[in-house]
Amino acid sequence: MSATEEVFQGESLTMVALAASCTNGSCPTVYRTDRGTIVVQGYAVEGSAAGVDLPAGELLVEVPADLLAAAVRAQE
Repeated sequence: MSATEEVFQGESLTMVALAASCTNGSCPTVYRTDRGTIVVQGYAVEGSAAGVDLPAGELLVEVPADLLAAAVRAQE
């Protein structure tokens, strides 16, 4: 991890920002977790609006496509 990576430590999860759509932290962002997973911050999309039946505890998140591409590049 470089000194410029932003780290977020919660009660049960640590995340490192891989890519963001802005510089103030309150916009779509892709994070790598200490669990070996990815967390995406974005705009909530209702399952019914997308024609998807979502199980309890899941939700759809919309982010710019170039944000995901930037997150992939950050992992290389």
